[in-house]
Amino acid sequence: MAPFFDEDEPDISQALLDGVRSAALPLTGAPTDLDALVEGIGNARFVLLGEATHGTHEFYAMRAALTRRLIAEHGFTAVAVEADWPDALRVNAFVHGEGGDTEAEGALGDFHRFPRWMWRNQEVAELVRWMRAHNATQPPEQRAGFYGLDLYSLHASLRAVVDYLEKVDPAAARRARERYACFEHFGEDPQAYGHATAYGYAGTCEDAVVEQLMELQQRRPQGARDEDARFFAEQNARLARDAEAYYRTMYAGRNESWNLRDTHMADAADALAEHLSRKTGRSARMVVWAHNSHLGDARATQLGDQGELNLGQLLRQRHGKAVYNVGFSTYTGTVIAAKEWDGRGLRRRVRPALPGSYEHLFHEVGLGRFLLRMEDLGEAASGLRERRLERAIGVVYAPRTERWSHYFLADLPAQFDAVMHYDETWALTPLDKDAGHEEEDAPDTYPFGL
Repeated sequence: MAPFFDEDEPDISQALLDGVRSAALPLTGAPTDLDALVEGIGNARFVLLGEATHGTHEFYAMRAALTRRLIAEHGFTAVAVEADWPDALRVNAFVHGEGGDTEAEGALGDFHRFPRWMWRNQEVAELVRWMRAHNATQPPEQRAGFYGLDLYSLHASLRAVVDYLEKVDPAAARRARERYACFEHFGEDPQAYGHATAYGYAGTCEDAVVEQLMELQQRRPQGARDEDARFFAEQNARLARDAEAYYRTMYAGRNESWNLRDTHMADAADALAEHLSRKTGRSARMVVWAHNSHLGDARATQLGDQGELNLGQLLRQRHGKAVYNVGFSTYTGTVIAAKEWDGRGLRRRVRPALPGSYEHLFHEVGLGRFLLRMEDLGEAASGLRERRLERAIGVVYAPRTERWSHYFLADLPAQFDAVMHYDETWALTPLDKDAGHEEEDAPDTYPFGL
């Protein structure tokens, strides 16, 4: 990917600042802060709640507050997150008062792969604890579930399909084990499978996972109790099919694997919505939690120009006005992030945003924290539609190469229907003792702009 130095930094005029300031709605901490956002959401069935990092307290807390309100007051029955399907199902059992977990921390126990802090944190624990208590007061058809959309759990999903079939059809379970045995030569690391097949060292398991999904899709539920279990198994089989393709394409280039992953998440969201609608006889409404880079419409970004699509774009294309998309931003503060992939989650200092970025512009507005609905932008704020740098911090934060590593050009009003900006934010609270330690201070001799 080319460095993002070539574009001239857009000006921040006084008229633009005044226009954004007049449209912005300050966030004061009052219960009414969310009224305008809920009004903007209206009858949308898919409410997409982003985040500019994977480790910021304010983003998680505000998403949880809005999610609680949408569930309690507006009939939303699904929280679908950027997490793996089988890991999230343990949480789903907990919020429905089922399974063996009696505490939220235990229900989050299947989130054990990197980055654990992304879902094993106090902010998520408080939400699922609330969901369990709320569901206990509701009839079954109005209870809200917790589900995963991602595709990294290849081996866990293979096991889940076989486990389901063992209970309902041992002969079908035997066929599934025979098909899935194709992966046994590569151990538990799906990247080893991807490497071997991408470079021709081994044949692929593509036919096996496709055949298993097709067989499972042809099964009819054996009564109401089996309806959820069969669907959950089908989702795991669908994940296995897409994960097999994902790991094969990892070595073909970023765009192909990224697009496959986000298409899987969009398909998983649609399948879940159809399943819940079929069960209740009414159109299901769903809250989706994922990073801004997955939910902000890729067509409005430099990454989209380079061939990427994403979950937010696909849902907008499929469902139009039934989708409402909320982004989040921060200027500075702290965050939980690793220094390298598969490293410890550390409490890191987030540098002030680069001049010319949306985050810097919002800092200059001077309101501290605010909601900006794009429908409220007047003519004075038209300059907001000029492409600017936008920051995205994932599970790894590399401040010394920040401009290369964490910024891309975007048209924010075309990406999102609304944005919530927090000028200074703080790291979330991990549940695990090996995450959240303070990063050691070290002299930074690198130029700020790198």
